[in-house]
Amino acid sequence: MFQKVIGQKPATGAPAAGSDKIDTPVSPQPPASQPAGQPAPRPSSPSPSGRNVLSSDVEIKGSIKFSNDLVVDGKIEGNVISDGSLTVGENARIRAEIKTRSVVVYGKVHGNIEVTDKVELKANAELVGDIKAASLSVEPGAIFVGKSTVGTPSVKPQQTSGGNPQKNQPNRNQKNNKGGGQQGGSKLANAS
Repeated sequence: MFQKVIGQKPATGAPAAGSDKIDTPVSPQPPASQPAGQPAPRPSSPSPSGRNVLSSDVEIKGSIKFSNDLVVDGKIEGNVISDGSLTVGENARIRAEIKTRSVVVYGKVHGNIEVTDKVELKANAELVGDIKAASLSVEPGAIFVGKSTVGTPSVKPQQTSGGNPQKNQPNRNQKNNKGGGQQGGSKLANAS
């Protein structure tokens, strides 16, 4: 089997005279270490360097800050803050306030989640806490106990004039005068 390589020397080390294209055999063996001065070949798959991983045997108490992506399969107690995205693995147990760009939950989270993008609760996820996000996805089988605020309304709700604090509380005079004042009339009749 032959592979076309552009702008590189053949595997035997002998340069090709006057040609930029070289056919070299591809061996199934892993490549030997790179000679000094040549950069290591880049893999075609995404680099794992942008993704941080906390395995299942890791326990952290305190605040965690990261910039890219974090995959947690261990235990965290405290705060998680980032501009990146958080993935809560199946074995993860998190008791924390989470403020990130996005969160995908496969494990258990006890605490509030506030993200700028999206929250995804997968089938075996368990979340006890409030969610504030631009979008929310909950798969069947996920457990979510809390309040959610999803998206932003196109028009802000109007407040009543003066911010009347008695709006949610019944007026005590109205409560006592139910039935068109019959209670008051019966009290007078009984008093005489």
